[in-house]
Amino acid sequence: MSQYPEAHFIKSANAPEQFVPDIGAEVAFAGRSNAGKSSAINVIVNRRQFARTSKTPGRTRLVNFFGLRDEQRLVDLPGYGFAKVADKMRHHWADLMADYFEMRQSLRGMFLIVDIRRQLTDFDRQMLSFADTVGLPAHILLTKTDKLKRGQAAKALLEVRRDLDDAVTVQHFSALSRLGEEEARAKLEDFLNSPGAA
Repeated sequence: MSQYPEAHFIKSANAPEQFVPDIGAEVAFAGRSNAGKSSAINVIVNRRQFARTSKTPGRTRLVNFFGLRDEQRLVDLPGYGFAKVADKMRHHWADLMADYFEMRQSLRGMFLIVDIRRQLTDFDRQMLSFADTVGLPAHILLTKTDKLKRGQAAKALLEVRRDLDDAVTVQHFSALSRLGEEEARAKLEDFLNSPGAA
C-alpha cells in the first residue's frame, strides 16, 4: 500500500505563471532524461505509473506538480541532456528551471537522479548549482545500482561523495530491486517537514 494514499497529479506547467500556488512545502525531482527519474518517483511514492515512465528518454517536458498530502507536493522537473529537441526548447527549459528555483518559496529540497554508471554530468552539476544558489539542500539517488557489482557500486558512491566534498547527501538506489527505497522516502519526508525560509 502506498504511504501516500492521497497522492494525485495536480497540473503541468510550461511557464512560471502556470505554477501551482506557492504555499505549503514541495520537493523537486531532477535528472538526466535516461537516469530513471520516473521509476524512482513511482517506487518512493509506491504507486505504479504515478509518474509516467517511457521507453523514449526525455518525455517529461513540463514541470509536473503532484499532491502527496495537504499542502505537500512532489514536483517532477523536465528531464535534460538526452532528449532530441531543438536548441530553442533546451534554452526554454533552462530559463524555466532558473525561474522555478529562484521563485518557489515552498521548495524544501531537491532529489537529483543520477545513473550510477554515468557519474555526474555537466547538466547534473548545473542542477546542483541552481540548488546551491538558493541554499536548497540536495540529495542524490545513484540509480540502477543493481547493474553494478557490489564493489563497483561502493566505489561509485565514494567517488561522488568525494567529488562533491560531502556538500550533498548521496545514496544507492534501484527501482528494480527497490534498494534504498526506505532511505529515499525518509529523506523525502525530512525535506517536506523541514521549516521554510523565514
